[in-house]
Amino acid sequence: MMENERPLLVAENLTKWYGRQLGCRDISFDLYEGEVLAVVGESGSGKSTLLQLLSVQLEPSAGRVSYRMRDGITRDLATLSEAERRFLLRTDWGYVHQDPTLGLRMAVSAGANVGERLMAVGWRHYGRIRTTAIDWLDRVEIDSGRIDESPRSYSGGMRQRLQIARNLVTNPRLIFMDEPTGGLDVSVQARVLDLLRGIVAEFDLAAIIVTHDLAVARLLAHRTMVMKGGAVIETGLTDQVLDDPQEPYTQLLVSSILPP
Repeated sequence: MMENERPLLVAENLTKWYGRQLGCRDISFDLYEGEVLAVVGESGSGKSTLLQLLSVQLEPSAGRVSYRMRDGITRDLATLSEAERRFLLRTDWGYVHQDPTLGLRMAVSAGANVGERLMAVGWRHYGRIRTTAIDWLDRVEIDSGRIDESPRSYSGGMRQRLQIARNLVTNPRLIFMDEPTGGLDVSVQARVLDLLRGIVAEFDLAAIIVTHDLAVARLLAHRTMVMKGGAVIETGLTDQVLDDPQEPYTQLLVSSILPP
């Protein structure tokens, strides 16, 4: 079997309880290389809990997440050591936060933010690191003349684009995105989304995007899962789910009756 015919990530019956409060329950799916999956639902639906479980920020109450490493071996993420998890997050994975200050080091320059991730995977040549950082600033439409400025001097949209560059510079295979355009002005949202669409396609990235904005799902995702009350209630190809929703809750979401 070809490598790309095997799932990159497998979620099996993922469940999370916070005491007696349910975060999510019995969620299973496969994700393949180059595939973009959107997880949509209103606030409290469990989508952010699911993203944290998948990215090993939370321990599941039941179920498991498996990932196919670069050596071709699929491993249960619960069996990884803390050092192995950290290495995975620095190399094969990226995580784009809704608030870019959570994904950036605000006390160092934009170039250092990108360069640090390269140094974490063994790069040591300063000139090569800086050249690569400049290249990535150009890719995300940030003036490379601002490479030595702190992200504090950047606008919200620029910070988000810098966070994207920081995450992608190590050529990861899987990106987690938590409301990547939330909190941005509409015109800035469109620019960031267009950038993300281009980069995901160019690098054939797998991505899992949590969003309450169905326009984000339609623009970026091949498949969409709809969550309500901690459970997946509908899933399918994005156009199918959004153009012909089967569940009443999904119909309400598509009709924009429910608040974000």
